[in-house]
Order: sequence, then C-alpha cells, then structure tokens
Amino acid sequence: MKSKNILIVGGNSGIGAVLVEKFVANGDSVHLALRQPSAVAQPVASIQEYDALHKNESQLQMPESLDALIYCPGSIQLKPFHRTDDTQMLNDMEVNAFGAARMIQAALPALKKSTLAGGASVVLFSSVAAQTGLAFHSSISMAKAAVEGLTLSLASELAPNNIRVNTIAPSLTDTPLASMLLNSDAKREAAGSRHPLKRVGTANGVAGMVNYLISEDAAFVTGQIMKLDGGLSSLR
Repeated sequence: MKSKNILIVGGNSGIGAVLVEKFVANGDSVHLALRQPSAVAQPVASIQEYDALHKNESQLQMPESLDALIYCPGSIQLKPFHRTDDTQMLNDMEVNAFGAARMIQAALPALKKSTLAGGASVVLFSSVAAQTGLAFHSSISMAKAAVEGLTLSLASELAPNNIRVNTIAPSLTDTPLASMLLNSDAKREAAGSRHPLKRVGTANGVAGMVNYLISEDAAFVTGQIMKLDGGLSSLR
C-alpha cells in the first residue's frame, strides 16, 4: 500500500492524536498544524503552529503535494439560546466552519498534486446536532450545518480535480473536548442511554472512519455526511 502525505489540523489530543499515531505507524508522512506543537510526541514530518481564531492559514508552509487533509478543530459550548451571544456564535463559526474553509483554500494547490489513483481526500467534522434538534446546541448546530453545506458544495466543485470531500458527523464521543459532559459515571450512563446502542462514541471508532475515507477503498465516496452517532439521528 502506497504511503500518503497527510495534513492533520489539530492533533494534540482526542481523535487527532489517535490519527497521528495510526498514520505514523502506517508509515505515512504526517504534517501537523495545531495550537500546541510542543505537545506532540510522535515522529512526524513537520509541525506548525495554528489557531483557527488567529486566521493564519495563509502563513502555513504546505507540502508540495497532499493526499489528505483532515480538519479536526471543534468546540462544545452548550447554553440556553437566550444566553448565547454573538461572540460565542462567531467563535464557533470560526473554529468549525470558516477555519475549515480557509484551510482547504490554503491546501488546495497541494491536494491537486496528489498522485493517488483514488484522488486526494478532505475529511471534515460535523455533529449529530446539525441534523437532529438538540436543546442548548443552537450555536454549534449552526456552525456544523455550515460545515455540511461546505462539504456538499466542495465535493461537487472539486470532483473534476479528483479531490473527494466528506464529513463525519459523530454524536458525543469520549475525547478531552467532551470531558465535562462525561466526567462522572452518572453523566456517562445518562449520555449513553440517549443512544439506541446505549453507549457513547470512541476516538478510535471515529479515527477508523477517517482512515477509511482517505483510503483507496473509499475512492468512489464523496459528498457524504457519515453519521457515527449510535443511531441517535435515525432510530427510535
């Protein structure tokens, strides 16, 4: 299997950290753009400092070619709608949607130079809350819905360039980002009970879907929103 040139945006912890470990073990060339470069212990090809709120995508040095771009930054700030202000909504949009769009723009020349038969791949992250009404999720629901719209538009626009664009929409996943929602046995049990499968997601499970989407096995898959939500969005 041919090794890949992969850019992971956000790889300090959670899903991003699992991906770094998997891809390095596979012998892939892994490039990272993240807020805390010093926190990465894996031997990677390059590390650059990046923060979506600083809008510094255009300053990043891209590899000559890229086979995959995986944009992991996200946010979870759950509040009643009447307490959700413009600052939170704008920050959620910047981190989840605008940052993803700007990063794809910055990486596009390198993605177009991929030599993989199945083409280059972009993987973004949405949330079950984008298509399923969940109380207190108004801000993140708007931001993740924007990610899904971006996915569909770019999948169509970039198909002639043999670039595939897909998004993973997980439900609550056991990562540091969700730690405040899972930091007790009672919270974990309550969160799991809301899902038909009676458990929350795992970083390894989501990383497995990412690995599939950038592989040759998914060479005919683009413009898809992959629902890793334990059945929450579709089963009763």
